[in-house]
Amino acid sequence: METDRLYRVQREDLPELEKLLTECFREDPLYQKLIPNEEIRKRLMPELFKCDLSEFYETCEIYADTKDLNSLLVVSDEAESYNLFKYYFTEIEAVLRTEGYLLKEDASMKTFWNFVLGRDYLNSNWTDQLHQDNRLHVIYLAVRPSMQHHGLAACLMNEVIRYADEHHMMVSLETHNPKNVEFYQHLGFKLYGVLNKHFDLKQYCMIREV
Repeated sequence: METDRLYRVQREDLPELEKLLTECFREDPLYQKLIPNEEIRKRLMPELFKCDLSEFYETCEIYADTKDLNSLLVVSDEAESYNLFKYYFTEIEAVLRTEGYLLKEDASMKTFWNFVLGRDYLNSNWTDQLHQDNRLHVIYLAVRPSMQHHGLAACLMNEVIRYADEHHMMVSLETHNPKNVEFYQHLGFKLYGVLNKHFDLKQYCMIREV
């Protein structure tokens, strides 16, 4: 997905975006289930988001509304060709770094085991059922808490939708917060399915069809 209507994030922006994601997802239902210990969660989340952003900077598109970085959009364009070797090398490196962080911050391995059990919540393998490669997948949508309710999330998503409509693409995403479902439905998404596996946690899988 290419657009000049949003700010394309640069590598030097990543540390600030790690803080943004940590602030936005500290109380997210998924991370509360995966990392129930508050102190471990506080230490671990910045490291996990650092790893995620490093991977996504190489394999996806990362945008913000402006250079002020009050919001973040990470989107994967499944229609784009990519270097298979680079993609898998980057993914394997990210997995190894993540596992290292999990073991470092919780030597009891409880958090590590939660991530093993919760792997279906952490990947987007449900999209294989769509059999649709002409598709954008929204990995992260986040708005700084102090800037919420100012239309930034809608601004980012409307650009995704504009691009998808222009290129006749499906859009997919998942959320673990039931409060977000209505927001996405308002943008034309429908609920494709609900994942509820291993945890008392629901993942809402949503699509916006071509």
